[in-house]
Amino acid sequence: MAVPNKILGIYNLFKQFSSRDSLKWATLRPVLISNRAISTSNPQRGLMEFFDDKTNWGANEIKCGRSWRKEELRLKSNSDLHKLWFILLKERNMLLTMEEEANERVQVFPSPERLDKVAESMENLEEVVRERNRAYHELETGETGERPGKLATNIFGLNYFYKMSEHVIPKYMNKTWRKKYQFFKHDPDVEAFLVKLRERLYLNKRRKHTRDFNHVIGLLNRFPNMDMEALKQQYPDVDIERAKRSRKYGGHFEPK
Repeated sequence: MAVPNKILGIYNLFKQFSSRDSLKWATLRPVLISNRAISTSNPQRGLMEFFDDKTNWGANEIKCGRSWRKEELRLKSNSDLHKLWFILLKERNMLLTMEEEANERVQVFPSPERLDKVAESMENLEEVVRERNRAYHELETGETGERPGKLATNIFGLNYFYKMSEHVIPKYMNKTWRKKYQFFKHDPDVEAFLVKLRERLYLNKRRKHTRDFNHVIGLLNRFPNMDMEALKQQYPDVDIERAKRSRKYGGHFEPK
């Protein structure tokens, strides 16, 4: 078996020292160099991080806390927010994996509201970070530092927020940009479409108001002693006094 060159070198060095006289060899003292390894947390690189804890497998309901609020996130440092973002990101990936696995097995995904809570927490965290960035840029440069944008109208006549970006090629030469972003131009067909769209939105809004109005009258007939302030908060678009003056209010319905 071949001996590595590193081991042969150490053996020759030991042989050279051992051939000298014993007094010189006795004067040699081993030098201890104290060193310390870098402390790191135990890495978890397994695929099981994409799955929930095994104790939750097959459960019908999994208890979880509420989402993070902006007031709580504003008290944390940038380093803590950075760590929390990746924790929420891992949690979201795990929940999406478990949801897909439940769909593959035609099973009910337990506590689906967890995804909504994680999404709300990530949205609040991103908003807090943007607040700090805006405050920093306004203090240093007098500008918000946000990506500039403007309200634009697409080819169908619908308004949307267009975010500007830098391009190497000028606008009149950039065929890719002109093909992707086509803004509104005068077109009779588009104007007719917008008229019908506004009519449909108006009718949907009117039907919703009628449904809420009739529902409030039904609640007043069924629960005549209910809290009116709570009813107004639940249905702010409904005129409670007008509902009481309606002919449907106070009919022949007798609550049990």
